[in-house]
Amino acid sequence: MFAPTVPARTSESDGHMPQMPARAAALATLGTESFDLVIIGGGITGAGVAREAALAGWRVALIERDDFASGTSSRSSRLVHGGVRYLEHGHLSLVFESSRERRLLLSLAPHLVRPLAFTWPVYRGARVPLWKVRAGLTLYDALALFRNVHGHSALRPDGVLAIEPALERSGLVGGARYWDAATDDARLTLASALAAREAGAVVVNHATVVAGLHGTPGSRLEGVRVVDRLTSAQIEVRAPLIVNATGPWSDATAALTGAASGTQLLGSAGAHLSVPRHRVGNNDAITIVSPLDGRVMFVLPAGAHTIIGTTEHPARSGPDEIRATELDVQYLLRSVNMLFPNANLTPDDVIAAWAGIRPLAAARAGEHSANTASREHAIARRSDGLLSVTGGKLTTYRAMAADVFAAAQREYRSTGGASPVTRLRTERSDHAVLPGGSFQSRETLMDEIRQVVHDPAVVERLALAYGSRWPSVWAFATRDAALAHRIVDDLPYLTAEVAHAVEREMACTLSDILIRRTHIAFETRDHGRATARRIAPLVATLLGWTDSEQAQRLAEYDADVARLFAVDPV
Repeated sequence: MFAPTVPARTSESDGHMPQMPARAAALATLGTESFDLVIIGGGITGAGVAREAALAGWRVALIERDDFASGTSSRSSRLVHGGVRYLEHGHLSLVFESSRERRLLLSLAPHLVRPLAFTWPVYRGARVPLWKVRAGLTLYDALALFRNVHGHSALRPDGVLAIEPALERSGLVGGARYWDAATDDARLTLASALAAREAGAVVVNHATVVAGLHGTPGSRLEGVRVVDRLTSAQIEVRAPLIVNATGPWSDATAALTGAASGTQLLGSAGAHLSVPRHRVGNNDAITIVSPLDGRVMFVLPAGAHTIIGTTEHPARSGPDEIRATELDVQYLLRSVNMLFPNANLTPDDVIAAWAGIRPLAAARAGEHSANTASREHAIARRSDGLLSVTGGKLTTYRAMAADVFAAAQREYRSTGGASPVTRLRTERSDHAVLPGGSFQSRETLMDEIRQVVHDPAVVERLALAYGSRWPSVWAFATRDAALAHRIVDDLPYLTAEVAHAVEREMACTLSDILIRRTHIAFETRDHGRATARRIAPLVATLLGWTDSEQAQRLAEYDADVARLFAVDPV
């Protein structure tokens, strides 16, 4: 067990002061300066809008009630993909846009977004026959302008089994191999928030908007009232334009600031499971058509684990209470067991089960099905200056953010004011590399890390999570040997990442560290409860918690993981 020492606070490559002074300064700035734009919601959409506007020179405030990516943005399939299954429903423009954004993110965040090969096996009598799979993938490549990592290739049955020998052999008629990309959804969101901060935005988590500010009843918004959830301090943040980017919380957020958002949402619940990868036996990613109902779903590699997902049905509870159900678990396990005959998965094999709500925009008249609803986004304008964005998907967040920013510029013009650009735009969001993305190649980066780090799993973790900024993490380990060890013996996370998360990545709670800065909560059967108790003394030292506060933070962590990872009965 390590000692809870405090790493020396010297400057790092990102140039930012340590956590508590930096957060206090950000909160002070919120209450004393005026902004061009306030964004409510620190999921992938809000973080993207903040980055977009800050790069353009706007004075931006990003306010998140909990933590960055604490909602749907950390409960996805962890894919940046063109959306091959959207082809069936005719959403060609979305596939085209998604393919373009996938290509951009592979270059803007090459550490966080990396190519992933998929095998699609086809069985006799499947709802999606072999000819349709191959025709669809030809169209998929065409909509990507044939600029994907590789084009798809047709496979005979023996070719499918050569790649994925654990698959069911009986009835296999062939398949195909195609490419998309994997990501760390929470860290991609965090990287966008950090990029916004480094471009000049004031970025604060664990601060909740409780009301809108109006000069007179019914007049335009002049800002929002915010409560710091860590200190209970109230702050009035002034701006003539507010963006509501709170996803499934959009209507509740809009109500706080005045009236309905003007959006029409279809709340779609999607559940995922994590199981030991050796039990499934998949080598890479596999696209399967569930033999139970014909739904297209994924079996995805995630280190020592396999992620299975996702379900899709109307959400029966609010976004704060959404969890996987026993029916979700049964459906996903049965689907995989039917196609992987040696898996024999049972609920006891499930390491973690989680669910999120996709806030789909019901763009078409009479559209009430989550399965057929488009993942395209919608932006609604309220007369008092509130812009609400809903829908969309992780892959297209940058394009969505650009559209929201364009709507904000139009809103300024409609009121007779000039857009508040304060400097020439020197960086565009489709060219500005995300933090950590400045390196020549992944292989070169890993060779560089291997020169000083001799644990192969940790080398890969540092490369894929931090990219070119890995020295900022390793510096904590070199200054304090107690931080150079893994947090959990069989997972590749360094204790130095705890200190780095607090000092450099705005982590304020144990959940921030174990659920979102790392995936320990998703990868341990107790969802990080024991780990929380091991790291709590270090975090308490870094954040100045008293003994009673440390006990309270541990209780809050236990409540968080129960809320996120409990499986609801039918």
